[in-house]
Amino acid sequence: MKCFIRYLYYLIYIELPLNITLRWKSAGITVAGVSGVAGSNATELNLPIDLALDSSNSIMYITDYYNNRVQKWILGQSFGRTVAGQSNGTQGSTARYLYHPDGICLDSNENIYISDTGNHRIQFWMKGATNGTRVAGTGTSGPANNELHSPYGVIKDSTMNKLYIADFENHRVMSYASNASTGFIEAGGLGAGFDSTHLRYPLGIHLDLWTNSLLIANFGANNIVRWPLGATNWTLAAGNLTGASGSSSSTLSLCTGVTLDPMGNIYVADAGNHRIQFFLENQTEGRTIAGVTGTISNASIHLTTPYTVRLDSQLHLYVVDSGNNRVQRFDRY
Repeated sequence: MKCFIRYLYYLIYIELPLNITLRWKSAGITVAGVSGVAGSNATELNLPIDLALDSSNSIMYITDYYNNRVQKWILGQSFGRTVAGQSNGTQGSTARYLYHPDGICLDSNENIYISDTGNHRIQFWMKGATNGTRVAGTGTSGPANNELHSPYGVIKDSTMNKLYIADFENHRVMSYASNASTGFIEAGGLGAGFDSTHLRYPLGIHLDLWTNSLLIANFGANNIVRWPLGATNWTLAAGNLTGASGSSSSTLSLCTGVTLDPMGNIYVADAGNHRIQFFLENQTEGRTIAGVTGTISNASIHLTTPYTVRLDSQLHLYVVDSGNNRVQRFDRY
């Protein structure tokens, strides 16, 4: 029933045809960065990690990790513009600087929330501003509920006005209510582990409002887990229950990112296998929809350590191909 309701929503609000197909071209198109080239000028990226698309699907915001900045990239242009951090890549810990930014999300006004990983904080950067404001963490690493230790994925739940943060080194996902100085442990927080009450280095996260749960890329356990909000344990969504890595259709290796489409199908950035895996809702066998398992190159059909996968309203794939310092789009057809 949930799948059917999702599908109706999909048809009504996303305005795709009834006979939608879920297949993608095998060759990607580079929409940001220069393939295989790391750099700090406006046309280049240096280990991009995450991206957020605006509501029109025409602008990308990209966290440029080693350049300590966020780039705003209009689709179709060959260059980006720095909208957070310093354009020359200088790192720092004051309000005008970032240090190894990782996760990013937008609100409805295109203000941005950034996991300022090296500074152990989440920065809120109002659109057009030259400096950010700390909204989570203290700027110093630690395990207390008001601290973060290398935060990565960040999500804004606009309905509840709440942030969810993958607190990587603390093996937990935290939530912060608006204007709160202290967070709440939503998942994990018991140290690193492989069983269903623990997380092991969570990276990417996705909030599924249909099931009121978090999908978590459980990087150190090589799986994707679903943690209902308010619960004390997870259920397996993709990968191996024991945490073992693999390259088969049902296993993952160092998964870094996860997202859903409106029908509940799962898309995984399977970084260790250099591919994007697609799992139909409630299925344990996936299929590769971008990249070639175990193959590394900057050719258009290959990926190198893809970190993040996103979808636009037409279900085209946007893949942050970190090892190739580019963003690739794989068109649905």
